[in-house]
Amino acid sequence: MLEIEAVDYHTAGEPFRIVSGQDLRGGTILDRRRDAADRLDHLRRLLVNEPRGHADMYGCFVTEPEDDDADLGVVFFHNAGYSTACGHGTIALVTWAIDTGLVAGPRVVVDVPSGRLETHARVENGRVRSVRFRNVPSYVWGRGVLPGVDVSFGGAFYASAEDRVEPAELPRLIERGRGLKRELEARHEFVHPSEPELRDVYGVIFWQREGEHTQRNVAVFADGEVDRSPCGSGTSARLALLDSAGELPRGAELRHLSIVGSEFHARVVGDADLAGTPAVITEVEGSAHRTGEHRFVLDDEDELGTGFLLR
Repeated sequence: MLEIEAVDYHTAGEPFRIVSGQDLRGGTILDRRRDAADRLDHLRRLLVNEPRGHADMYGCFVTEPEDDDADLGVVFFHNAGYSTACGHGTIALVTWAIDTGLVAGPRVVVDVPSGRLETHARVENGRVRSVRFRNVPSYVWGRGVLPGVDVSFGGAFYASAEDRVEPAELPRLIERGRGLKRELEARHEFVHPSEPELRDVYGVIFWQREGEHTQRNVAVFADGEVDRSPCGSGTSARLALLDSAGELPRGAELRHLSIVGSEFHARVVGDADLAGTPAVITEVEGSAHRTGEHRFVLDDEDELGTGFLLR
């Protein structure tokens, strides 16, 4: 009988299932991401799939950092596999690490598949109130890649399209997101200029204006998964587009709302260069809360095994 323990958080409404104690092999986080896919994917399926999870579940394996200059390493997982970036997960992970005393904070450095992130927690009366992370360089891949669709990178590649962002629109947006992702990848190859393993369209962000420096969005990513939070890495991808268009002055704060009304606060804080590609440095801040602790069991006589997904 297989047993595995996990701690659950949500960041701005988006779930995050944290699993520690697994031995991930490899010198880099990208190596360990491949190792997880090769050796531990039964655990991902068990934790994400029904009846223990659901099609919109997200989580991670906690691992060691790549060297002594970082505090934590992490491999993110979702309903279709393993992502290269997860802003809401980074916020939850750092909150958990400080909550449990694993790290002291308030500064916590995290190695993620897309690179190294510096984070700062705001701690008041012994509680983590929010976490701000400085993301890897973000950049615009192309504008008008499809009619009304731009593509940018914020730790992963996201398409952006203006649309109505309301819960009643979700079935349509999920199908539109899946269709745009298929069409974009059929027409173009999306590859990071300095790390070829960072590739392909991870998600599609549908956004609408809510006022000056305020937007509402929903990201449809992986296999039709819907982000309940404003999407951390997606927020960085949006900032790259807004900055390049001059729609968000340097230093001004973007109030980024989710489809459930939660919010992140983010800004562009500097410039960067990615193998000759102009990029920007962004910071994103949000809050996470613990929702439960679990010991999941897989009975070896369970005919459903590691579970199933209906969507």
